[in-house]
Amino acid sequence: MPGDEPLFRIVRGTPTAEEVAALVGVIVARSRPAQGSTPAPTSAWARSGRPAGLGRLPGPTAWRDSALPH
Repeated sequence: MPGDEPLFRIVRGTPTAEEVAALVGVIVARSRPAQGSTPAPTSAWARSGRPAGLGRLPGPTAWRDSALPH
């Protein structure tokens, strides 16, 4: 039967039960499809708090420049 084969096999080492459980958790989480294929639209309010791009770079005047209009 197709369901009789294990999904994965540990071939080296002697992991503890906790390590196997962590591995199973990661495999299950990675095998699920993402919740919704497209990201939710971002509001203008949320976008206003994000950097506008590479226009402002870190440097000695970055703190002052951060208050300037975009």
